[in-house]
Amino acid sequence: MRKKKRGRKKKSKKILNKKQGKKELKKKIEQSDFKPDGEKIKIKKIKKQPSEKKIYNIKDYIVYPKHGVGKIVAVEKAKIGDIDINFYKIFIEKEKLTLSIPLNQQSFLRPVSSINQINKTISILKNKPKIKKTMWSRRAQEYEQKINSGKIYELAEVVRDLNNKTDLVAEQSYSERQLFEKAYNRLKSEIEVVLGNKAQLKMDKALRREEKPLINKS
Repeated sequence: MRKKKRGRKKKSKKILNKKQGKKELKKKIEQSDFKPDGEKIKIKKIKKQPSEKKIYNIKDYIVYPKHGVGKIVAVEKAKIGDIDINFYKIFIEKEKLTLSIPLNQQSFLRPVSSINQINKTISILKNKPKIKKTMWSRRAQEYEQKINSGKIYELAEVVRDLNNKTDLVAEQSYSERQLFEKAYNRLKSEIEVVLGNKAQLKMDKALRREEKPLINKS
């Protein structure tokens, strides 16, 4: 009789141990950073999406932030000391300037905007100007930074905000006009790559400048 009781106790202990084991395993799965199928869930660290370097070819148009639209006219090699350097030769037509940009510094360059980005740029030009109530010198500095940012939307904002001679102070009008022409011509040169001769017409229509004298192309 004693032997039978011991056998029953052993079986009941095994059943309890199995139930406890299942509960503990379930808790571990819920608390762990692993899915039941073994696939790891990434929570704390988010890996950056791998990005390939853009390879530009001869005759490609690019945008260099401080100078605007340029055309790659050659890909050349040079040796500085013991180091071989590959670089793009870029011609900036508006400034009659040729730049040499090493391939390992091509992050400063960006491709010309797509048609969708151009359409969004045109829509920015149609919006009402947004003028901050600050001194002109401060605003002029912000406009200059936007022009040299290389970002087409920020460039469009400058053109939009300076379009209708918003400053009433006479001594500020010349510098305002200079900034407007710089931003306008730089924006036009990029839109021309995509839209051709329609670029200026599209811009002037968006800015409601059809009846006003056109900006000098030079």
